[in-house]
Amino acid sequence: MRPVDLIVRFEWATIAALAIVCYAMFGFSWWLFALLILVPALSMLGYLAGPRIGAVTYNALHILIAPLVLLLAGALLAGPVTTAVALIWIAHIAIDRALGYGLKLPTGFQDTHLGRVGRERKGAAG
Repeated sequence: MRPVDLIVRFEWATIAALAIVCYAMFGFSWWLFALLILVPALSMLGYLAGPRIGAVTYNALHILIAPLVLLLAGALLAGPVTTAVALIWIAHIAIDRALGYGLKLPTGFQDTHLGRVGRERKGAAG
């Protein structure tokens, strides 16, 4: 793995840790966290309809813009549930990125904006 890849993964791991620390500081329910942390992964079910639809459904729940807007809404409207859901969603995305899972390309699940996922990653120095 190239040094730049390690830096990017460390950045995402830091964002995941920050989201989880904020979640803890607000005193939100860990049951809610456990219940919702993998919900965005259900978007992979879109791959049952093919790689193009799978990429769209996966990416729809794995872009950072939506949970950041939700976090802002929670902060502005003093909505604790909204804030909790946003932080869980951000943590999920950040953990995925830290593990090397990027936004999907329509060519297949393993093809991401970060490169190919799995043992056969193209362009990764090893």
